[in-house]
Amino acid sequence: MRVYVPLTLPALAAAYKTGELGSGGAVTAYAVTPGLREWYLSDDIEELEYAALSRAALASLRLLAADPGAPRRRVVVAVDVPDGAASADPGRALDPAVLGEVRVSGGVRLAKAAAVHVDADDAEADVAAAAEALPAADAGDDDAQFTVDGADDHELLWYATQEIPNLVG
Repeated sequence: MRVYVPLTLPALAAAYKTGELGSGGAVTAYAVTPGLREWYLSDDIEELEYAALSRAALASLRLLAADPGAPRRRVVVAVDVPDGAASADPGRALDPAVLGEVRVSGGVRLAKAAAVHVDADDAEADVAAAAEALPAADAGDDDAQFTVDGADDHELLWYATQEIPNLVG
């Protein structure tokens, strides 16, 4: 099963150093879950995977909002895990705030990563504004939500795992 783990560049650097995403316990990620399938109303697996990646990008933005010292670039690591390793909370499966969210038990080795997705340098201003506007958007401010949505105008770039040292370097 492909899961998408939201990170920041400092968290990616730490994972590169330790070889583990997270601290060895359960890792929050995003995947094509039944709730995401129902919400997105598509049978196209590529579209569903992109929706899960987008959910992880929003979670990365939330991590940036909580870490003002991190470079303002969203980071998502695509990882293949055994099918039974990731599970969604069935009680919150259709909650719009956590669509596609799964917990991966037992930690995730960075060596299992298929790719890394990161914002380009030119996205930093929009991502910074989106991270700053996130609390107001969550409170229902439409102008702030427009700013948050502006980060989605930037496609995350694809990097091979061999390029991680250059990303965190």
